[in-house]
Amino acid sequence: MKRVDTIARVRRAFYVQGWSVKKIVRELHVSRNTVRKILRTDETDFSYGRERQPMPRIGPWQGQLEQFLSSNANKPARERLTLIRIFEELRGLGYEGGYDAVRRFAKSWSQNRGAVTAEAYVPLYDAPGEAYQFDWSHEVVVILGVTVTVKVAHVRLCHSRMMFARAYMRESQEMVFDAHDRAFAFFKGTCTRGIYDNMKTAVEAVFTGKERHYNRRFLQMCSHYLVQPVACTPASGWEKGQVENQVGLVRERFFTPRLRVKSLDELNAWLLDKCVAYAKAHRHVEEVDKTIWEMFEAERPHLVPYVGRFDGFHSVPASVSKTCTVRFDNNKYSVLVTAVGRPVEVHAYAERIVIRQDGVVVGEHARAFGRGQTVYDPWHYVPVLARKPGALRNGAPFKDWVLPPAMATIRRKLNGSDDGDRQMVQILSCVPDDGLQAVEAACREAVEQGVHSAPVVINILARRRDPTPPPLLLTPTALRLTHEPVADCARYDSLRRTSRHGTHPNLRPDGQPQALRDAQRL
Repeated sequence: MKRVDTIARVRRAFYVQGWSVKKIVRELHVSRNTVRKILRTDETDFSYGRERQPMPRIGPWQGQLEQFLSSNANKPARERLTLIRIFEELRGLGYEGGYDAVRRFAKSWSQNRGAVTAEAYVPLYDAPGEAYQFDWSHEVVVILGVTVTVKVAHVRLCHSRMMFARAYMRESQEMVFDAHDRAFAFFKGTCTRGIYDNMKTAVEAVFTGKERHYNRRFLQMCSHYLVQPVACTPASGWEKGQVENQVGLVRERFFTPRLRVKSLDELNAWLLDKCVAYAKAHRHVEEVDKTIWEMFEAERPHLVPYVGRFDGFHSVPASVSKTCTVRFDNNKYSVLVTAVGRPVEVHAYAERIVIRQDGVVVGEHARAFGRGQTVYDPWHYVPVLARKPGALRNGAPFKDWVLPPAMATIRRKLNGSDDGDRQMVQILSCVPDDGLQAVEAACREAVEQGVHSAPVVINILARRRDPTPPPLLLTPTALRLTHEPVADCARYDSLRRTSRHGTHPNLRPDGQPQALRDAQRL
């Protein structure tokens, strides 16, 4: 076929320069039939399509080749055969044709199969405050020099396209609860419908169609925020395409190149700032005259008001060891000594662990995400020190124990005495009754006075606990003796002298009336 430049020269020569057909054939070296075809059709390009493709060699093998191509297309990408391998398999069965015939047939088969399996989509519209989408992604970051794979929760408002992303160390249910709460607190509201995939933390069973058996705690969270959950069809990510698009966008713009941070809190604060900055700098995909942030501000009044934090924890039963520890998520956490011997319930939150026994909190710690770690609270073991004060020196819970300044000063001064551990345990035992602040204030006063013994601290606490002396209850005899006139002093002195020999019952040896002593005793 003639190229388009040859067709253009023929058309210009005839219509512009006025050449005859004979001259065009002679000057441009084009056949007369070609020139006439160009001038009669007024086409600027010609293409040739074979109406019938003869396949004398591959014809008998079409069925076998289609089976090879079909089974190969259904295999995973790593297990698929190349077209050369398929050609070799066909030759092994007796095919005598060439590779080009196989290649042309495979190309035609792929085009026809793609036309059959191609799917069309209808663009969706969500009203303000109608729906949001949720999904997870795994990203690689460097935290304090250690390469870590974090799980990022993504929430996206369907109308305004406002995004929210937060990183966690786990993808468990309590992380799902925390991600929803922080997203809704940031949005200052939620939508009436939430779109999810069939994640195990939300869906326990998938039935035909849209029917699902949701997790009980997940339904409690949705009820708290007044959200109706909707699960996508399995392996149909386009049903929540907005958040799927957000996953790729956040990975490309925020996590590339690899981030280096000091802590997970620093990463999450940075992510939130980046989400806001992106929304303020980019136009909305439909309302191109407005930014995503402007659309988000317009959508906010239509959101369901934020009702506060959902108590989102994952509860598991556990037993308490004799060392006052509870095992959870490959780590150990200490509890009060009173909890030993009875089962407890571990409430796992996204960032903390709360341990309850009969509804009473017996332990609360910041959550550890490593393996084989033991998290102690030294105050849990103070009652044990009353029986074993020597454990204060080498006990694992008391290693690197950071006490308030005054208490640390007294502990350091008592280390040099023989009964220093016992005295320090006496001071620590006052904390459950008087409180840490009161004991610290008493220790500070003792240090200022230059003493550091337990009796002094306990005496200061007792004085502060009851600062006013008890009132005196005087009997009539005591009142009469204490208010006698000066003229009767001789009689009073006689009584004092008599009392020194133990003969008068109304006076103490120091001369104080017995009635006054009884009143003070009362």
